Amino acid sequence: MYDNILYYGETKKQRKRRKLAEARRKGKAGEEAYRWQATLQGKEVVRTGRGYDYKEKTRNFWTGKVRTKCVEVKTGPHARLSKLQKRTKKKKKGAYKVVHEPEPLIY
Repeated sequence: MYDNILYYGETKKQRKRRKLAEARRKGKAGEEAYRWQATLQGKEVVRTGRGYDYKEKTRNFWTGKVRTKCVEVKTGPHARLSKLQKRTKKKKKGAYKVVHEPEPLIY
């Protein structure tokens, strides 16, 4: 019933608030891990606000062409897209990428 013996006696509301805060921290850590990984691969990553997390630009070394993709980062085994993210994915077709990051060790 309780996640940890340290939280014995907390109410449902407190437990829900704690779990949501933990999920938020885990998500932010996963996004940062992806951003660092993409930057090391030579991609230009810009944070966006709505419908997806990042706009990723990849430049072809030989031709100079730039390919832009919208990236949504998900952490955890059961993470799903929200309604807005599903609509954005449908609208962007091939330019929308969902990345499932493994759970970060520290968050």
